[in-house]
Amino acid sequence: MHRPVKRIALLGATGSIGRQSLEIISAHPELELVAAASGSQPIDGLAPLTQVGGNLTDLLERAEPDLVLNAVVGFAGLDATLWTLERGIALALANKESLVVAGELAIAAWERGGGLLLPVDSEHSAAFQCLEGRSRESVDTLVLTASGGPFRGKSRDELVDVTPAEALAHPTWNMGPKISVDSATLANKGLELIEAHFLFDLPYDRIEVVVHPSSIVHALIRFRDGAVLAHLGYPDMRVPISFALTYPERAATPIPQLDLAGGLTLEFTAPDLETFPMLALARRAGELGGTNPCVFNAANEVAVAAFLDGRLPFLGIAEVVAETLDAADGAAPRDRDELVEADAEARRLAERGVGVA
Repeated sequence: MHRPVKRIALLGATGSIGRQSLEIISAHPELELVAAASGSQPIDGLAPLTQVGGNLTDLLERAEPDLVLNAVVGFAGLDATLWTLERGIALALANKESLVVAGELAIAAWERGGGLLLPVDSEHSAAFQCLEGRSRESVDTLVLTASGGPFRGKSRDELVDVTPAEALAHPTWNMGPKISVDSATLANKGLELIEAHFLFDLPYDRIEVVVHPSSIVHALIRFRDGAVLAHLGYPDMRVPISFALTYPERAATPIPQLDLAGGLTLEFTAPDLETFPMLALARRAGELGGTNPCVFNAANEVAVAAFLDGRLPFLGIAEVVAETLDAADGAAPRDRDELVEADAEARRLAERGVGVA
């Protein structure tokens, strides 16, 4: 059967998600890369239309894609997400931060556009698949899994002098520096908690996080009848990327099948919120609403950059974020411009916190 070609615009082409997306696209003739963007690295010739830095929506206007894969890191992905949702173009979203910071504004744009929103985070892709075709009324809770990162099981005293190199040594996933540090602090799971709230329209008290070191189970859904559905697979981002790019097909990937008879052990524990307070701070920001998730994200981006630069100790990341949340206004944004203002103010507050930490 002949399949129509799907025109793909890839934003964040040189990052970890971007590179794996290129691998998936090249393996499927029905996927055509029509535009690619990077933050700073040259990508001449990668696609018919390329762009380094600048306004991503200008590139999208020229590309006229069928699907946008937004793999930009951080707040910088916001405008591309809103542009795509508003126009009803299919969005494969790896840039979780744009949904976290925009919240209701992004959901309203999605509802106006009426397009497809496919999460690329492994946990949210897993939840999407477990929930597909099922009413929200049948759902009791969503459970997101966290590997626990490289410092799982350590005490706060053991984390006082950790280095960026140690924080970047993730035990199960191969990711970029920002998300690797976020995984080490559990901030990434906090961002995913807020993202899940908006993606699946579930209140925060019905979204749980558990530590699952092997990263085999990506998400679980508890239903009101007592049944639990889980999504399992080896930790490889090519699986959720392929699912999003080839949806509603489920195209073949080179990932090995899960070996259930090979001694597979599934272990789950509660997260240590005292040693890793970023998860609790994210939940607090989400429950407060308004621009508080935006403030959480902005302060975290500033603090992580300072840690990677050697200007802030590892435990200082959570301290800067907590202080910024306490100092920020947090009022609900009326539009995108107010989000940008809240982000900028939170960054100013966080930089001040870094300076005195």
